[in-house]
Amino acid sequence: MNRAFSFFAAAAVMAFSAVFTSPAAAGIDACGNIDVSANAECKVEVQGGCEAKCQPIAFEASCSAELYASCKGKCTLEPPVSCTGECNGSCSGSCQSGSFDCQGSCRTSCSGKCSSTCSSSANKSECEASCKATCSGECDASCSGQPPSCDAQCKASCRGSCKAQENFAKCQGTCQASGFVDCKSRLSGGCKVRCQQPEGSLFCDGSYVDTGDNLKNCIAALNAILNVKVDASASSSCSGNSCSAEAEASASCAAIPLPSSHQLGGVTLLLSVVASVVLRNRQRRSLFNYRRP
Repeated sequence: MNRAFSFFAAAAVMAFSAVFTSPAAAGIDACGNIDVSANAECKVEVQGGCEAKCQPIAFEASCSAELYASCKGKCTLEPPVSCTGECNGSCSGSCQSGSFDCQGSCRTSCSGKCSSTCSSSANKSECEASCKATCSGECDASCSGQPPSCDAQCKASCRGSCKAQENFAKCQGTCQASGFVDCKSRLSGGCKVRCQQPEGSLFCDGSYVDTGDNLKNCIAALNAILNVKVDASASSSCSGNSCSAEAEASASCAAIPLPSSHQLGGVTLLLSVVASVVLRNRQRRSLFNYRRP
């Protein structure tokens, strides 16, 4: 009987696992393509303290990522940028030490120049956010689909960094600057609304992350690249399918979604088959014991 029960329990777990399997983690686009470093500290906030963080400066990273994408069609460099020089030489030298991270190297090299590039800007923080978003976008594009050889990856890294800097200087910087006011105003309203919801708002290093309706997918995507997992420790109370967040809480309590009628039907059918098999085996075993002299 214990074996039959164990088999039945295992089948039940498998059945429910099949129905409630979590969707695969989405890419960083689930976070509005915000540029986040692996060392970033990300935390979900709700209510009181959350609204206090919905400040203009908190929207610069999300706005720059959004504005880079919207300006991309307008900011195609013609003729194509020719990137040569010291970058290729120093980069090729690093190939001797083993594998090479094209995107990581490109972003580091490019973003490291943003501070000096924006030193005379009227709004330095917005300028740097735009510069880093441009670095991120151009580096990803340049490194994507490249041959796996270190030399090819190295050249792509240098090319991406070079293109990003020139693109930002000639077009992306000005184009993005014109959209910050409207973007910040829109995100401010959305940030405060989400602070009042049980799910709350997500912040990384103080920057608001525009997750849209993809908070769970965004957290999953961030957890795949961060050195420290997103702080989403529950500090709210749940009853049934509803959650009420406490003031100053750091996260939410997500209600477990109920299965749809066809999902329940599938589980019920599978468990019925398992139960039937278990019962039939027990009956056969009892008959055998009865006939045995």
